[in-house]
Amino acid sequence: MSSYGPYGGQYGEQYPGQGPYPPPPPQPYAGYGPPPIGPRNGLGITALILAVVGLLFSWTIAGGIILGLVALIIGFAARGRVKRGEATNGGLALSGIVLGALAIVLGLVFIPVWIGFFSQLGVGDYVDCMQKAGNDRAAQLQCESNMRDKIETDYGVTITPTP
Repeated sequence: MSSYGPYGGQYGEQYPGQGPYPPPPPQPYAGYGPPPIGPRNGLGITALILAVVGLLFSWTIAGGIILGLVALIIGFAARGRVKRGEATNGGLALSGIVLGALAIVLGLVFIPVWIGFFSQLGVGDYVDCMQKAGNDRAAQLQCESNMRDKIETDYGVTITPTP
């Protein structure tokens, strides 16, 4: 007795070599590659966000200059993607570049402002006094007292509460 069914496969197989199931259908569009991926707009968005944060923190000098510089670099990289057709947010990238440059300029403007403020406050004198005092605690307390008196006199602010 033969173990082969009427179509040449083993007995009980409806389709030879496939078991009881038909062969899978062919894949659609078999000769084409995968569908194109969407635009990668992350760099332009990142440049804009960093530039806005850099503008908000431009008064801290480092925040404006560093974040503005990073926004500028990422913005130019995003513009490169737009030119190659890999991204579609050229406006965001350009905004990140412009605002990043503005954050850098504002950060640079604040440098002389802070230098003038600390100079007028007498921070340089205080630092010199503390360096001369070294580890002498009495001399350090005298430097602190002199600084406190200068701030109270020049700005009308009472640092130590009166009993």
